[in-house]
Amino acid sequence: MKKLKVKQDDPETIALCKTDRQMKKLVQAVGDVETVMRPDLFKSLVRSMIGQQISVHAAKAIFTRLETLMNYTISAEGILQKHEDELRSIGLSGRKVVYLRDLAEKVKCNEVNLEKLDDHNNQSVIKQLTSIKGIGKWTAEMFLIFSLGRMDVLAIDDIGLQRGAKWLYGVEKSERKGILLEKKPCWSPYLTTASLYLWEVVHLDFERKYTGIDEALADRMN
Repeated sequence: MKKLKVKQDDPETIALCKTDRQMKKLVQAVGDVETVMRPDLFKSLVRSMIGQQISVHAAKAIFTRLETLMNYTISAEGILQKHEDELRSIGLSGRKVVYLRDLAEKVKCNEVNLEKLDDHNNQSVIKQLTSIKGIGKWTAEMFLIFSLGRMDVLAIDDIGLQRGAKWLYGVEKSERKGILLEKKPCWSPYLTTASLYLWEVVHLDFERKYTGIDEALADRMN
């Protein structure tokens, strides 16, 4: 299982910490970070589409049923060979069936060549992916990080990142997106590293456990 790993003593992490005192404290409080990647590019996009606007539990159940339906080989050709009724029978909405078919058609006819996306810069990848029905900028940004392993991506509209930034910098809810925009220039070109640490604020429940980063750091150091 391929993983994206970021360590405290990585040169990139050290460089990031030098630009931002609060981020340095967060890195010290969290330690090393690793997350599972999705290297199967088509399957990654299918999973993301299925998960839109439904619970994690429901998305996992539907995706598992899709894998069973397709004999554990999820491909553009396989999606197109399935009748709409078959796809809807596993819990997919009519709209998501349309989205999956549009993805499959564009991949099959090579309008979007997934295998060559890594040859393109971030903005080009986002432009190509958002030409597919049902794929927005956030989905494309998650794909850049967790499928292509790009290390300079900041999904400004991600609620988890906004929550992490609100807690770390002690700003009001109305300012949590603004603080990300403010910090973006000083974090670049290590935006993904910053993102992974901000997500850990939510994953580790720092928001509930601690009033701020100084308290969290003191506790983690004891």
